[in-house]
Amino acid sequence: MKEIVSVSLGSRHRDHESQMTLMGETVHVARRGSDGDLDRARDMIRALDGTVDALGLGGIDRYLVVRNRRYEIQDAVRMASEARKTPVVDGSGIKNTLERTIVEELHADGTIHRDQHVLMVSAMDRFGMAESFDALGYQLVAGDLIFSSHINYPIRTVDELDELARKLLPEVTQMPFHHLYPVGDAQTGDSDPRYRHYFEEADIIAGDFHYIRRYMPESLEGKIIITNTTTEGDVALLAAKGVQTLVTTTPVVDGRSYGTNVIEAALVAVTGLTAESPGWSDAVHATGLHGTVLRL
Repeated sequence: MKEIVSVSLGSRHRDHESQMTLMGETVHVARRGSDGDLDRARDMIRALDGTVDALGLGGIDRYLVVRNRRYEIQDAVRMASEARKTPVVDGSGIKNTLERTIVEELHADGTIHRDQHVLMVSAMDRFGMAESFDALGYQLVAGDLIFSSHINYPIRTVDELDELARKLLPEVTQMPFHHLYPVGDAQTGDSDPRYRHYFEEADIIAGDFHYIRRYMPESLEGKIIITNTTTEGDVALLAAKGVQTLVTTTPVVDGRSYGTNVIEAALVAVTGLTAESPGWSDAVHATGLHGTVLRL
């Protein structure tokens, strides 16, 4: 049996263990939070190095991939550098392959349609998804500046997103990650609905669940949510807010949709490939992995 662990900057209250089958092989999956403590996360990775088949970085991206450029977040580099033997992944390879396909499949089967407005709470960390929406003709608002920096400026095209990434990300990736993204207890605190009108104007809300949870308004009546890392409690919360459909871009295992870093770590453990390998895209599609559509 393969063993993988996701070391997360998120809350320990979301820790979980289960098993999944991937390409005919059983993988034991564990998620371990560090409550936002970067040093604790680094200690955990150092202790696990060489004892498991692959490690995932949870609650943080190492790479932001926008078109043909890849930007590296330095706090994630410091975490990953603690492993000398075990491969460390962040899920960006899954985001750039599987999540593109899922949007196309949802459009093809009529779950979503192009006259619906899309809010992506953060598109620079899911550029593949943003490109798919754009290519299919959806009206898109990317909230990267709004939700990570509290700059009330909606980004409306992938070209503008690419331009801003080239201008901003070389500096932004040097910043402490907790300035950009909710970590630790900030993932479970009360929501901040100051930007509620962006949610209200959208039919589809897509992207990172912790950003969605942090800024969602009281009502999400009739909305379609496309995300992952949802627990049973998260699903119940979304249902109580009136969400019509929840689509998780990763499979649901024991009531939980794991993060892309977990799925990527499992695939690396089973195949020996990495997201940089020439056969990565083929390997992702060969797994038969797919998202889950829940009608709430």
